[in-house]
Amino acid sequence: MKVVASLTVICLLVSFLSDREKTLKALKVACKRFFKLMGDFALLLVLVSVALTLLPPQTIVKYLEGPGLWLGSVVAALVGSVAFIPGFISYPLAGILHNKGIPYTVIASFVTTLMMVGFLTFPLERRFLGTKLALIRNIMFFLIALVVSLGIGIIYGELL
Repeated sequence: MKVVASLTVICLLVSFLSDREKTLKALKVACKRFFKLMGDFALLLVLVSVALTLLPPQTIVKYLEGPGLWLGSVVAALVGSVAFIPGFISYPLAGILHNKGIPYTVIASFVTTLMMVGFLTFPLERRFLGTKLALIRNIMFFLIALVVSLGIGIIYGELL
């Protein structure tokens, strides 16, 4: 983490020395977006915390596992495909779910589809990629997410 922070500071200094006005403008835009995002992030963390507090861990486990690990992975993949949660929120959420007893297989299915499949972003993708390509991309990544989930289940000994 220190390396990334150091590289960021070095690049920022180079940019500042190269073109002071553009760098300051970019920093201003970045700060506005950061603070806007922080409000959404805080709200989402509060909502997730309240939901996890109100729902007993057994209910969450039962919902995501379903009658078995396979159906739980498919349900988690469907929920992940529809949900619109950025990575920096989904990973802590995955840790919370694991602490509540959700298996790695189901969590992998959920997080992978969150990152790779975009039901809510499909209209935007369709505009840039075309309907056929956007549909193929989402279906392929949904299937890949299930394969990743299967691999995680095998690696962690949940399926074999």
